[in-house]
Amino acid sequence: MEEQKKRSIAKTFTWRITASLITFVIVWIIAGDWKIGGIIAGIEIITKMFFYYFHERIWIKIKWGTKKK
Repeated sequence: MEEQKKRSIAKTFTWRITASLITFVIVWIIAGDWKIGGIIAGIEIITKMFFYYFHERIWIKIKWGTKKK
């Protein structure tokens, strides 16, 4: 099964939203300030979406751990 780029983009967005919400809550609990949590989560959303997309596209080219149908 070949994964299309639009699927990788959708996975990038859904994972990033989930992960950034987790980061926001953790920082909010530790720092006690939801604004700091929001700032950090906001920075994280932008940078990590970019890196995740390319990470995902590289892994699609690696056949290790996959089975042929």
